[in-house]
Amino acid sequence: MLYSEVAATYEAMEATTKRLELTQLLADLIVKTPNELVDKVIYLTQGKIHPDFMGIEIGLADRSVMRAIAFTSGHSLKEIEKKYYHFGDIGSVAEDLLQNKGQITLFSEQLTIERVHDVLDRIAKASGLGSLGLRLRLLNRLLADASPKEAKYILRTATGKLRLGIADYTVLDALALAFTNDKGNRPKIERAYNLSGDLGLVANNLALNGLKKIEKFHIKLGHPIRPMLAERLDSGKAILEKMGGTAALEYKLDGERVQISCDSHKFWIFSRRLENITSQYPDLVELSKSNLKGKEYVVEGEVVAIDINTGAYLPFQELMHRRRKHGVEKAVNDYPVSINFFDILFLNGKDLTGLPYQKRRNILVDIVKDDARVNIVPSKVATTVEEIEEFMASAITDGCEGLVVKDQKSVYRAGAREFAWIKLKREYNGEITDSLDLIVVGAFHGRGRRKGKYGAFLLASYDPVNNDFRTVCKVGTGFSDENLIKFFNILIPIKIPNKPNNVVSKIDADVWFNPQVVIEVMGSEITLSSVHTVAMDTVRKGNGLALRFPKFMGRIRSDKGVSDSTSNTELLKMYKRQKKLISKHSDNTH
Repeated sequence: MLYSEVAATYEAMEATTKRLELTQLLADLIVKTPNELVDKVIYLTQGKIHPDFMGIEIGLADRSVMRAIAFTSGHSLKEIEKKYYHFGDIGSVAEDLLQNKGQITLFSEQLTIERVHDVLDRIAKASGLGSLGLRLRLLNRLLADASPKEAKYILRTATGKLRLGIADYTVLDALALAFTNDKGNRPKIERAYNLSGDLGLVANNLALNGLKKIEKFHIKLGHPIRPMLAERLDSGKAILEKMGGTAALEYKLDGERVQISCDSHKFWIFSRRLENITSQYPDLVELSKSNLKGKEYVVEGEVVAIDINTGAYLPFQELMHRRRKHGVEKAVNDYPVSINFFDILFLNGKDLTGLPYQKRRNILVDIVKDDARVNIVPSKVATTVEEIEEFMASAITDGCEGLVVKDQKSVYRAGAREFAWIKLKREYNGEITDSLDLIVVGAFHGRGRRKGKYGAFLLASYDPVNNDFRTVCKVGTGFSDENLIKFFNILIPIKIPNKPNNVVSKIDADVWFNPQVVIEVMGSEITLSSVHTVAMDTVRKGNGLALRFPKFMGRIRSDKGVSDSTSNTELLKMYKRQKKLISKHSDNTH
């Protein structure tokens, strides 16, 4: 299949903001695609070449790509840089400058999906001495045969900036339309995705085997299961009412959520973002071998940095020293961890996700051998608010963030966020006391002591419905000088000349970034705002929501992707809950 058909669809998708139209365009492309190529088209449309958990990224920098454009187009780097600052997009630069490639086009051959995917795969896997030169030579050959339109999307894919406005849910809707002609079948397809974390694999199975096979899709060891997520409520009383008077309480540890998949003697450790982080935690593999019974299993737990002498939990920041590619052995010795298991999803060939929480917990207790570094998360069944408050106090005393409260009868709903699991940090009194995870999309130049660094940051929340990012506050407090230097360096690789297309903002930042970095902030309350765009027009015409008096809490949430951050929907719920609490408090004082 010719890549030009894919590029033409991408161009049409880029021209619309209507989700239904986007879905139909993608469904039409999938229908035209040969069955054996569907997975490759899905990956390319996601702006990747493999599922995230394989850890294979193309990772070409804009500066390197400029050299490839110069070689193919005959223009100087200076001309290309000028165009780049005009367009703010390397793909558009290529499309503009490759309109006249001269005689090269006489010897070019049409690009196929197979060739584009294969070459990008080889570029991603090139490593070692001379790898940059090899990657650019491979890219040059692609560009030599590419039309200007094809070059635009190839380079956007190569630099990780495809930006088609396509979320996972849009792809699932398109697959349902393409293969069953009914979006109502999406939940069946979504279940397979939630159990595998791999849209390409699901698409390939659907294309080759049909919907009936997808309905029987089972857990595949070595593929991450998308995590079940918790909702928020503001008090123990509200939680007990929601759960019918009885609930299981678990400590909410200040660590990194992981999923360990074991197939006999082979182990995979996945992060909450479905990244394969096995190489960063070789000690967890050894602890799993010695402390878990079973040849095949998938378990979930929280990794926490500990004081090796006392066993006390240490702050999340200590754990982040373990997130590295080099010097792993030293980090294992310098920053020891414990693993605290809280769920089991698969054991010796049996899918356990359909069992109620309490049964899964009992199985987990049977297979885990406790010691100083391996534990099951402390738990207690509560029927009164007082029991919840007592257990909360114990959790805080032990260095935890709070509690996760679980419905004893709930099954494990992979990929779902619902009230079967509820986060509780402490009781709300009309103010925000839970932290928010927001995305850095812009920055403002510092003055005085902050001159030469960024003085404040524009933060946004993810909108899963529109697959974009909407501003909620500017934050400039809570940063140490060391923080500001660290932020400046972290943000350099994702700095771009103009506002990203997927950021909805009424504020003009001095500097813009691709939405990738998630940070933890607190604020006093959520208010209506004519300036910020979260939930715009939802509560009041012409107004969105804003976080008042935001403060950086010292944590960069590298364990969370942008889609895991606090969403527009959550902020709206928090605003409504806050208004209800304030109103209730006001009524009680009159």
